[in-house]
Amino acid sequence: MIRTYLNWNRRSLKWIWWLVILGVLATLPVVYERIKTERTAHQVEFVFDYRDLLEISDFKTNPRQFVDNQLEKMKASGIHALAVYESTLNELKLSRRIEVFSSHEAMALTQSPISPNENFTYILFSEKDAQPRLQPIIERGFARLGVKTRPWSYKNQQGLIIEMGVDEASMKPLDPDPITMQMLKEKGFHLVVRLSNRVQPFSAEDMDRLLSSLHDLGVNRIIVDGLEVPGYSSENNKNLLEMGRLLNKYHIGLASIEMLKEPQKGFSTLAKEINYNVVRLHSFTEKDGEKLNGGNDEASLQSLIQAAADRFVLAVTDRNIRMVFLNAKPYKNVDKGIYTDPLNSIYRSLSGPDGALNRIQHAGFTLGPAKPMVVYHAGWQKISKAILFASSVAVVALTIAAFFPQLLLFCFVAGLAGSAGLYVLSSSVYGQLTALAVGICAPTLAIILAIRTAAGGWAGRRAPSVLYSIGLLIRTTLVSLIGVVFIIGLLNNITYFLVLEQYRGVSALHLVPIVLAAAYLLFFHHEASLAERWQKVRRLLLTNINILWVVSAAVIVAGIMYYLSRTGNEGQASSLEKYFRSFLQDTLKVRPRTKEFLIAHPLFVLGGYLAVRYKNALYLILAGVIGQLSIVDTFAHLHTPVIISLIRITYGVIFGAVIGAILIGCWKLVSRGWRKWVPI
Repeated sequence: MIRTYLNWNRRSLKWIWWLVILGVLATLPVVYERIKTERTAHQVEFVFDYRDLLEISDFKTNPRQFVDNQLEKMKASGIHALAVYESTLNELKLSRRIEVFSSHEAMALTQSPISPNENFTYILFSEKDAQPRLQPIIERGFARLGVKTRPWSYKNQQGLIIEMGVDEASMKPLDPDPITMQMLKEKGFHLVVRLSNRVQPFSAEDMDRLLSSLHDLGVNRIIVDGLEVPGYSSENNKNLLEMGRLLNKYHIGLASIEMLKEPQKGFSTLAKEINYNVVRLHSFTEKDGEKLNGGNDEASLQSLIQAAADRFVLAVTDRNIRMVFLNAKPYKNVDKGIYTDPLNSIYRSLSGPDGALNRIQHAGFTLGPAKPMVVYHAGWQKISKAILFASSVAVVALTIAAFFPQLLLFCFVAGLAGSAGLYVLSSSVYGQLTALAVGICAPTLAIILAIRTAAGGWAGRRAPSVLYSIGLLIRTTLVSLIGVVFIIGLLNNITYFLVLEQYRGVSALHLVPIVLAAAYLLFFHHEASLAERWQKVRRLLLTNINILWVVSAAVIVAGIMYYLSRTGNEGQASSLEKYFRSFLQDTLKVRPRTKEFLIAHPLFVLGGYLAVRYKNALYLILAGVIGQLSIVDTFAHLHTPVIISLIRITYGVIFGAVIGAILIGCWKLVSRGWRKWVPI
């Protein structure tokens, strides 16, 4: 029985590898359809926060004239969209449409006594035309809260009394200001509206009326304001589903804000209800705008402006961003005794030959209202997914078999059964776990095969060759790319492109292949029985520990912690490294990863060359696992276009091979000098 199994196990190696190759061939069309999907949305929209403009204008001597002048400058700079929020009494006051008073202020104004127990809000409409359009909005907004309102006037100027304290009343959300929206539309701006879930209770009738009016004004996209989407409730999804129906009715989509600390509640459900009529949004925050406020000298300011332009270009070209949201605030300059703002600096970052808009257009994009991707998903993808299902299990089985060859067939069969069960329970969980497993196994298997090949060259005492070493790097990279192709196929869904779902296990991807490859080189590289390998592990565990070992372990742990701190979106980099990154980005347009072309690939090439003569040079090849897992991680950023990722890793391999060849040349010079000048 065991002999029969081992015989079948030995024979299965070849056809399991053929299954992997078949899986790659079957998934390549899926990759092509993803590339087609990514190329369907080419319009990029720059949106400015109109509320911020009002707040800046409040510090100017002629607020309305200032707003009009800035709107003209925005259009000239390429900003053709403005974001309008749900209005508040405070915002209507900033717009100079109403005046707001507390009970005490109203008493001083009218010279009429008011009850000492009264704490109401008094408003007067600044313009006669504003009253008929704004009064119903204010009355309706406070009626939803159960707050009474009644007419009030002063010297023939009409107003309202709101039975709520002025501080609290000024924060309550109302419908967006229709006068402002009409004015902005007439000036040629596209409108984007920010809606929250703060208008409670949710009313489908009121929302239908609001969305109908927004649709008439040309609004085709909203940005969620706050932590919850309109209609969200922790108790049930009834209102959320109704909100989705209304958005579909008026052909209004959403914008997904990238890099939020936590997802907006209900966003994924609402996005699904509107068939993913969603675009990705990059936010240039008020804190970002503060850096451009003009407090630095001109040279420093120009550098910051250029950095902002680079940031906008990178967001659009590298992360599928189609909407850039610009914020600005007034800042107090104590030294000069004035209030300043970053508006002119923002305009400079967008306009001019080196400005973001010119570079974005040269990259093949156009300026206009942001549109969602058109997803290509042919029916034959079901067949490709079935082949990919088995091929992914094959990659994991081959990796396990590199350590325990006798388990190849067992792991493959058991993996098929387990994966099938997991897929039935949850296809989403199956896709994420399988993608993580393949992402870990592909670079691990690639390095193991490289170690075997290099060790074979050492055993055969073949002549070292630079081309042999570079060829080994290319072959190893191609094996790692098997994992890349499979990850794209497994997670080929619009939810990953929009980062509503993400590739899970990035820290494991950056650490586990290193551990597995090191374990293989230390304990499984040589032909040995399980008992012999266990004895080797036992000897290592029973070795006396000295201070040098403790110090070395501390250094290794510190290195691992630093390495892991560099992964993901929160990774930190020094100012010098940021400058070097900017230089690469500006020069190459697509920046290769530093740890690939400057560290891992060169060490791999040098190790492949030296391993022919020096057995311990295999540890340099082991260092190359960082570059291989980085290749997989590059494509695991599923919001980045495939072509961009492919260019990035191609640059990494080419530059890494060149630097590796230079290291080999340096080694030859040092080696010759050593033999010549150092007596043996």
